[in-house]
Amino acid sequence: MRRLLVFAVLVMGFSGIVVQILLLRELLVVFHGNEMAIGLILANWLVLEAFGCLFVGKRVEGIAKRIEAFVGLHLLFSVCLPLAVYSTRILRELIGAAPGEGLGVIPILYSSFLVLAPISISHGALFTFGCKLYSLFSEKPAGPFTSEAKAASAIGKVYVYETLGCIVGAAAFTYLFIPYLHSIDIALGVALLNSLLGLLLLVFSRHAFQSLPGLAMAGGSAILAALSIYLILSPKADEINLRSISQQWKGQEVAHYQNSIYGNITVIKSGEQYTFFSDGIPVITTPVPDITMVEEFVHLPMLAHPGPRKVLVISGGAGGVINEILKHPVERVDYAELDPLLVEIVHKFPSPLTRAELADPRVNIEHIDGRLFAKKTPHQYDLVLVGISRPSTLQLNRLFSEEFYALIKSTLEKDGILVIALPGSLTYLSEELRNLNACILNTLKDVYPYVRVIPGDLNLFLASPSKEVSLMDHTLLAQRLSDRSLEVNLLTPVYIEYKLADRWVDWFRDCLNGATDKINQDFSPVGMFYALAHWNAVFSPHTQWLFRWFSQANLVLLLIPLFALIFLIICFMSPTRCAKPGIAFAISTTGFAGMTFDLVLIFTFQTLYGYVFYQIGLLVTAFMAGTAAGALAMTSLMKRIKKDLAYFVSTELAIIMFSGALPVIFLVFHPYLVHPGVLFIFQVIFLVLAFLSGLLIGMQFPLANKIYLKSSSNLSGTAGLLYGADLFGGWIGGLLVGVVLLPVLGLVQTCIIVLILKLTSVSVLVAPTFIHKVSSGDTVPRARSKISSQNSRSDLG
Repeated sequence: MRRLLVFAVLVMGFSGIVVQILLLRELLVVFHGNEMAIGLILANWLVLEAFGCLFVGKRVEGIAKRIEAFVGLHLLFSVCLPLAVYSTRILRELIGAAPGEGLGVIPILYSSFLVLAPISISHGALFTFGCKLYSLFSEKPAGPFTSEAKAASAIGKVYVYETLGCIVGAAAFTYLFIPYLHSIDIALGVALLNSLLGLLLLVFSRHAFQSLPGLAMAGGSAILAALSIYLILSPKADEINLRSISQQWKGQEVAHYQNSIYGNITVIKSGEQYTFFSDGIPVITTPVPDITMVEEFVHLPMLAHPGPRKVLVISGGAGGVINEILKHPVERVDYAELDPLLVEIVHKFPSPLTRAELADPRVNIEHIDGRLFAKKTPHQYDLVLVGISRPSTLQLNRLFSEEFYALIKSTLEKDGILVIALPGSLTYLSEELRNLNACILNTLKDVYPYVRVIPGDLNLFLASPSKEVSLMDHTLLAQRLSDRSLEVNLLTPVYIEYKLADRWVDWFRDCLNGATDKINQDFSPVGMFYALAHWNAVFSPHTQWLFRWFSQANLVLLLIPLFALIFLIICFMSPTRCAKPGIAFAISTTGFAGMTFDLVLIFTFQTLYGYVFYQIGLLVTAFMAGTAAGALAMTSLMKRIKKDLAYFVSTELAIIMFSGALPVIFLVFHPYLVHPGVLFIFQVIFLVLAFLSGLLIGMQFPLANKIYLKSSSNLSGTAGLLYGADLFGGWIGGLLVGVVLLPVLGLVQTCIIVLILKLTSVSVLVAPTFIHKVSSGDTVPRARSKISSQNSRSDLG
């Protein structure tokens, strides 16, 4: 039975990570995924899992039929999964939002909460139940399970096995499920796996079939398994998938729907017009594109250059942009598009425009991260056009940073031009829009001596090392338009004169008075924060105050409450009253630290080396492998550890040192991290850092359970409380780090926050005991002999 329980815990971890990624991807299509939506969805998942651990799982102590209850939770999890996928697809219809309509913070928060609640709560409760069952079936016949070390060992092993299941699940989802299965198939497959597991647990349980609950669980598991097999093997699963997609895009004709490792691509047909959506956001329209946007974005910069020959387009090139570029006398167009599926589907729904532009021998298509391509290309370009209009995620922010602009400058000819577009207006710029445009303009001016702004509904920024870009006027552009005999629909000489009128530039400059003076950098991505603030102001204006308050955040403001907490604990908390809350608080701060380390490593890797999906998957795997190794090592050592608290505090100090060392490593070695000669070595170093961070996080959980169980005999309550605290810390980290701390404070100050937070948890554990000893005179005089001193030292454990 013990081996079967190990398999059950592995399945629990496997199913949890598969379901988390699956629903995250589905919800991002609904919410037009950005960093804010990702943070809110992950936050809901973690806080609901914590609730399941704390308030549902701990009830296992009062349940007589524990195996049956464990199977019942698996059954609930399995039944809710396909329903959650389907309800996500029809979520917009349920909340009254039209396809393509943006959603604010509040609708995202409550709707994702309701979708995730039954699955996340039941999965969180499974961990606590699993710990109790594993402890019962792993104890020896010699006597009752009374040792806190054995109980903590059982919890630690369950933690390790679940993490190993997560590693396998993440790999299977990436390499097997996405390429070959749709979401309904994946959900039914996970349901089948869990229902078969439930049947196995009941069969190998001695008395399960002798009770009504056991028979009910067996019947339910058998029915679910049979139903899942029938739906998977018959066309029914495909029919359900297509029906749910039709309801997701109600009123629209869905011509194509497919997932890739980078996201979801949907093609909507309206008459003879096709619109291509990436994670719910329209990116390409054919055969007739947005004429105004495309012609302004391409021809104004191209006409500003005296003789464009080589052009680089980073994202957004298909569907009109490249077609307009080819009207100029260019010799080469390099087009970097990260997701090969997007270009593949454009080929699947060809139009005369896309067929001509993508088949032109002058066009070279590279399926690669745009920044990585710019770093590797041997070519020098006359123009570089970035076809992304806002830095709404950490990944996209890398194309709007000071370091990226410096990289592009090195690939430009001496009179080359970089072209950036941002949302704008010729009537009113809100505070959020002013800050976004000012931040990117400040960044461009920090790198390029000459920057020309062309205001409009889409603000164009032309940056160049050459003075010519600042001297261009409407007569020069109109002359070049005539000389090149361009066939255009909108860009007449009169329209060019209107766009380049000085009054618009003066108006734009006046609007930016009083806006931010910050610069967007790789390790301080404040541009992404302003983009999210603008998105929030448009779709959730009643929460504008929150982002404006966040924008004023600084390290001192955040540290004041932490130091106040330390002061209150030192002054008013006794050692006995502080011990158990101190352990729970330390584990929650470790959860926060783990989430921060994971995000910082992924963010820094993407910034330096580009969005290389499989290598980022290796980083996440290395982190989880480190977590499993740390928990396993500590579980093996616990029986020999006598001074538990002292050992626990040493792990706290190790996390503190790692928090301080991480930004130093990146800042000191930053010039060398991208050097081609040592590229592989430093990529391996990233994997080592990910493993080490996971190792430190994983080591604490088993030892914390052992310390906590010394004053509590409730194994399931302890496991649920501490696992819930870990998830709660991860919830705070997922919500704040990617959206607020990294963008507003930057990499260094974010790591300092972790460092101070862990110092706070150490103070909670150590300071009350120390103060109590000092105040009671229980100290060791220096004059005592070494032997006497050693004998009189109290054991922290």
